Amino acid sequence: MIRFKDVTLTLGERKVLDNVSFTIEAGELILLVGGSGSGKSTILKLILGLVRPEQGEIYIDRQEIAAMRERHLLKVRRDCGIVFQEGALFDSLTVEENVGFFLKENLNMPEEEVHKQVVEELAFLGLESFLNYYPSQLSGGMKKRVAVARAAIANPRIMLYDEPTAGLDPIAAQRVVDLISDLHRQLKITSVVVTHEIHFFLNKVKRLLMLKDGRIVYDGAPVADIHEWYEDPHFKSA
Repeated sequence: MIRFKDVTLTLGERKVLDNVSFTIEAGELILLVGGSGSGKSTILKLILGLVRPEQGEIYIDRQEIAAMRERHLLKVRRDCGIVFQEGALFDSLTVEENVGFFLKENLNMPEEEVHKQVVEELAFLGLESFLNYYPSQLSGGMKKRVAVARAAIANPRIMLYDEPTAGLDPIAAQRVVDLISDLHRQLKITSVVVTHEIHFFLNKVKRLLMLKDGRIVYDGAPVADIHEWYEDPHFKSA
């Protein structure tokens, strides 16, 4: 479960979040949408404890993390997998090495066990034939799918996706969306997707949160014309 209670955050002179409250139940998949600079990605940083609110409370699995010490936050972060907008793969590592990086570096897992788990994870996600490829040999959509595999391999309880379809052609974007949906459905991982490309997700999620002027202005079922409610042209889906 993720719960924000009266969270306010100001960066510089701009109030990014203004008394924001919402709850995401365990196992739920939601979209978080809004115009450029509306605070969508900031909410992901708050969930990870990378940014602290100036007021309000944030609960992850009933633990209040807003005032939590850094060493305790490390455990919270280990329970979260994040897929960055650009994928953030290591260019000098193969797909196998990228996906297995956390297991090897953070869990000190033996090479044989890392290889076994990476192969199983890539097979589960339909990527097993790309073990020895480097990121430069992959398409944009494939990089995003590998980034999902890397985030999911540690069996997180929460998955966070920051614009997972950005910059992809419609076919590649739909494959990434299908992967996110399949992963959520089969493993029941609590999942938060930050996106402005709502149309790809309309048939995959049951709930959407919209941010505008630092506040939640909509919390309900996704609808195809919801972008018309938002005046920012960067928000409009194609």
